[in-house]
Amino acid sequence: MTRTTLVLLLLPALLFSFVQPTPSSESEDGWASLFNGRDLEQWSVQCQEKDQGAEFWSVRDGAITADSLDKSGHDYVWLMSNREYQDFTLRLKFRAFRESPGNSGVQIRSRYDVNEGWLDGPQIDIHPTGPWRCGMMWDETRGVNRWIFPDIPKGKWVNESMSVPQRKFYFADDETPWNQMEITAKGLNVKAVLNGVVITDFKGAGILDDEAHQKYNVGETGRIALQIHKGDQLKIQFKDLQIREH
Repeated sequence: MTRTTLVLLLLPALLFSFVQPTPSSESEDGWASLFNGRDLEQWSVQCQEKDQGAEFWSVRDGAITADSLDKSGHDYVWLMSNREYQDFTLRLKFRAFRESPGNSGVQIRSRYDVNEGWLDGPQIDIHPTGPWRCGMMWDETRGVNRWIFPDIPKGKWVNESMSVPQRKFYFADDETPWNQMEITAKGLNVKAVLNGVVITDFKGAGILDDEAHQKYNVGETGRIALQIHKGDQLKIQFKDLQIREH
């Protein structure tokens, strides 16, 4: 076989390799995965300098795992998406553990201020020690720092009488070990559904677009972040994180 003949035989294969489309994590119905089940390549840890280096976030058993059970004195430690999002629906599953006394949550349309060590933006709460409040909406934005669904004045706190009676919550040792959460953000409205029950149906006009949110450029666009609350001993896992942009 001559060299010319060999080149001609290989040419179609070479051309085919160049025109092959790049695989995409987005499915035909528009859902894209935020977690590959192996590592945290789509995420980054954001925290104060004193907390850097400690392994608060990792992948265990195919799930994103937050673990601060043996760590004390830490500030907020966030696992933040590398991308920003505006209008979207986010689906995820989380597993809560009875031995964990800590608080977590899912930040949306948020930004981390590296200089100040603070994350601004709204959060859908996850609070295993008080499951009745899971799915309610807190706002971490500086100058706001209050519950915005239910709408509670700054300095006041939600209580169990404000919770949705039909709510459902599961622990890791229950027959159903994983909770399902869906968060939809469209315009200034945010809806959070926990295990098929609507917990938050928030109309954010006048709040998510107010002076404080505009100052920090949050509330309408920003990143997604998973929370380890300041000082808390927390163990929680997340998996099947998928997002569809609107």
